[in-house]
Amino acid sequence: MKTIKRYSVSLLSIVLSLLAATLILTTLYYFDYISTDTYKFFKIGTLIITLLANSIVLGRSSLKNGYLDGIKLGIMLIIFCTLVSIMQKNISIKLILYNIIILISSTLGSMIGINTKKIKE
Repeated sequence: MKTIKRYSVSLLSIVLSLLAATLILTTLYYFDYISTDTYKFFKIGTLIITLLANSIVLGRSSLKNGYLDGIKLGIMLIIFCTLVSIMQKNISIKLILYNIIILISSTLGSMIGINTKKIKE
């Protein structure tokens, strides 16, 4: 039960922070404060930073094998993104690239999190 709670909190945190960041970026783009290229760059950067930060938190709560927790979280996010793309009938090569970025970011973040965890003495 604790494992399900950890993953659900991580997934909810990722989705909410991505929604908030996307809302801010879209507003800036709509009012022409940032260009199209900058918007695309920040969109990918936001995804990577959000995944890294939330995966670090997940990795710190792991007992061992932080990379496995990151892979599990990444696969859950990939399944979610793929389902949304299938419903929108928007499957492309970009989706595969996003999925690779998601998997690498979440795995790397969990590995960083498990290595920065404070050891109880």
